[in-house]
Amino acid sequence: MKGMDNMNYKLTEEQQTVQAAVRKLAKEKVAPRAAEIDRTGEYPSDIFKIVSEQGLLAAGIPEEYGGTGADLLSQILAVEELAKVCGTSALIPAVQELGLMPILVGGNEEQKKKYLPPLASGEAISAFALTERDAGSDAGATKTKAEIQGNSYIINGEKCFITNGSIANTVTVFALTSPDVGLKGMSAFIVEADTPGFKVGRLEDKMGIRGAQVSELIFEDCKVPKENLLGKEGDGFKIAMKTLDKTRPIIGGQGLGLAQGAFDVALDYCKQRKQFGKPVYELQGIQFIFAELATQIESARQLLYKAASLIEEESKTEGRFPPEVSRYSAMSKMLATDVAMKVTTEAVQLMGGYGYMKDYPLERMMRDAKITQIYEGTNQVQKVVIARTL
Repeated sequence: MKGMDNMNYKLTEEQQTVQAAVRKLAKEKVAPRAAEIDRTGEYPSDIFKIVSEQGLLAAGIPEEYGGTGADLLSQILAVEELAKVCGTSALIPAVQELGLMPILVGGNEEQKKKYLPPLASGEAISAFALTERDAGSDAGATKTKAEIQGNSYIINGEKCFITNGSIANTVTVFALTSPDVGLKGMSAFIVEADTPGFKVGRLEDKMGIRGAQVSELIFEDCKVPKENLLGKEGDGFKIAMKTLDKTRPIIGGQGLGLAQGAFDVALDYCKQRKQFGKPVYELQGIQFIFAELATQIESARQLLYKAASLIEEESKTEGRFPPEVSRYSAMSKMLATDVAMKVTTEAVQLMGGYGYMKDYPLERMMRDAKITQIYEGTNQVQKVVIARTL
């Protein structure tokens, strides 16, 4: 499988360069830190710095705003390589992209020039604040409100499960400006963390991605300048969905990396571990399991890379994405993350008791994989999106 993993999937020379560079970084800098990040639950600021210096935070940002202008597949490749050794570290560029994407797809020129360069350089950290206690999959149940008063909007409400919430400098917040019309009354705002009335609530204690900082955000008469409205009033849900269409495949990349990383660990182990007088891998029943897992990983990779190419091509055109973009975005995220859960669970089983022990990374990878089926839209929601576009 490692040989297959190194195949050229018609990647451009630039994409292959990104893949090779991040693979080297992941093995040399990230892998030695992965277990400690998981054990302590502390945000890996050192890895953030390394990722930033490599230009990975700037990947999805156009050059005119301080980014590298890398395409979506290059971003996926980077996240995939990081996730092979550490799910938390893979989230660093993934969540930065999620938090800034609403500015890219819905912001005006002034907003882009102000907020994107520090996000590209790593001087600032971003977050995406849509989810609430009663508004997860059902965004229409959002209760956070924004009322205009003079030249400002006053935001009141609470958000939950916000990755980077406690460390972000710039947060995209979704709130109702016209509550009586539901989703059509949702708007999006750029909120700076030092804005009066903005507070960080509880930090969540999580099963996986232990080093990611996930928190509540509380808004109490939070006064946001009128010029921080993205687009116009009522554009919020449209901006959120267009953002997720472009970022869900990146989470697919995280899932794919976790699957590939777990597969490689289990394969190496089973080729060395002897039972009944020969390596475990020589047992046909074990070979069949690896054959199935290899096929599932490759299927997810091909769909994910196809989705990235389609979305990249459609991003060059103006206006709304066609239904195919939402479909392939949802398909690729769903398949890759389902495969991540399947492969990591099977990998633990293949290694028996050792797979369950923290001496090996598989139990961590299994815990990390689970959340990929949940955030940026549960995989059940992905099925709804897919069905609606058929």
